[in-house]
Amino acid sequence: MRLETDLPLKIVPDSDAHVDGHPVLTYSYSIYRQQQGNTPFDESPEELLIPEKTNNKDYLGTLKFEQPGKLFHYVADGQDALSSREIEEVIEHLSHYRNSPQMWSIE
Repeated sequence: MRLETDLPLKIVPDSDAHVDGHPVLTYSYSIYRQQQGNTPFDESPEELLIPEKTNNKDYLGTLKFEQPGKLFHYVADGQDALSSREIEEVIEHLSHYRNSPQMWSIE
């Protein structure tokens, strides 16, 4: 994902749960700055979700959908943080994907 400020981001769901083979949407997402030249898949999700993720220089915090469409919570516990406008843009992007199941990649 690339924000209007031209900041490339990597968004990693904090869980990968399935119920009876059907995808279940997570409510918590770790946000990382995507380094130039890297693809979103250069690191495994497991590497990005470890408890020490706050030590990663690209980690920008966690966004939680407390009540989708109503209440969101951003924790800026990394070395850098997103601005309020950037957070709003991330919420808009994620909400679009969350509300459009036909866009989900199910393999």
